[in-house]
Amino acid sequence: MAKGMILAAGQGTRVRPLTRDLPKPMVPILGKPVMEYLIEHLARHGIKEIMVNVAYHHQKIEEYFGDGSRWGVEIGYSYEGRREHGDILPHPMGSAGGMRRIQDFSGFFDDTTLVLCGDALIDLDITAALAEHHAQGAIASLVALEVPLADVSAYGIVVAGPDGRIASFQEKPAPQDAKSKLASTGVYIFEPQVLDLVPSGVVYDIGAELFPQLVAQKKPFFVQNRPFHWIDIGRVSDYWSVLQRVLKGEIAEMPMPGKQVRPGIWVGLNTSIDWDRVKIQGPVYIGSGTRIEPGASIVGPAWIGHGSVIRSGARVTRSVIFEYTRIAADMHFNEMIVSRHYCVDRHGDTLYRGDDASPLRWGDARA
Repeated sequence: MAKGMILAAGQGTRVRPLTRDLPKPMVPILGKPVMEYLIEHLARHGIKEIMVNVAYHHQKIEEYFGDGSRWGVEIGYSYEGRREHGDILPHPMGSAGGMRRIQDFSGFFDDTTLVLCGDALIDLDITAALAEHHAQGAIASLVALEVPLADVSAYGIVVAGPDGRIASFQEKPAPQDAKSKLASTGVYIFEPQVLDLVPSGVVYDIGAELFPQLVAQKKPFFVQNRPFHWIDIGRVSDYWSVLQRVLKGEIAEMPMPGKQVRPGIWVGLNTSIDWDRVKIQGPVYIGSGTRIEPGASIVGPAWIGHGSVIRSGARVTRSVIFEYTRIAADMHFNEMIVSRHYCVDRHGDTLYRGDDASPLRWGDARA
């Protein structure tokens, strides 16, 4: 059976401040890290040996996932860092460089390997993708998704012949210049010999360096165009809109946790809510240990993380409240992501707690 590789060493700069304290694969959706959905999906398709390359905030990933036994898989980690002036600092090797480092260390990639980015959700039929890869005699396959012509400028575009063999790439072309509508999804299938083409010990990227090399050397490198959901959390605005879709129930295999107590309203354990004196319009999830005071209102889609407090008169509209966050009385948070330390609107504009210029008041619910 194929092996798995999850790329999780990046810094996630485009989704700051969500990644201020978290690596991007640990950003939560319905209370679960993005990467957990990937591991569950790999396990469903029989991929049980998974390597993860890590760098920034690597302990958060390792402490959460451990050896993988909770999911019925085995997980190994490859830390990418270097020593500078006596300190160990993260130093990602690039997507291909990170895989080559693992290969040089142990020869782990001795079978077909499915490569995934740790920060995107997919429901790809992996079994069918592997079968097509083998049927084509590919040494590398790239899974692509057709996007509307108007959107091509947001993606790496793949140009292929009628047989699916990849001829070239266009990085974020203008719609009038695009030679194709196939967007690269960051889902790849490699045979072991692909890694022989990656130089050892240097930073090397799959998309920017390895793939052009495969095309130039006319290797059997194919695109697969298959329909599936691919949800990339590239920016804060993407994260907000993904959560809105998930809360509306639009994404399969992502059921709402907790117990449904009223139509469209789910709650965790031990919540304190005076149902007759609050206004809650679903879909809304209210986490365990949350208190919603009389006179507060919530308009979904909304997620209220565990241990939070929504004070009297506060309004939370189409927003995501991370755990242990207190929303002050009479404050209106509209289309925002709110944590104890910061809040960020759906466009990515950030306010930090204690900023005197901000009209919004919120804080830490643990005190």
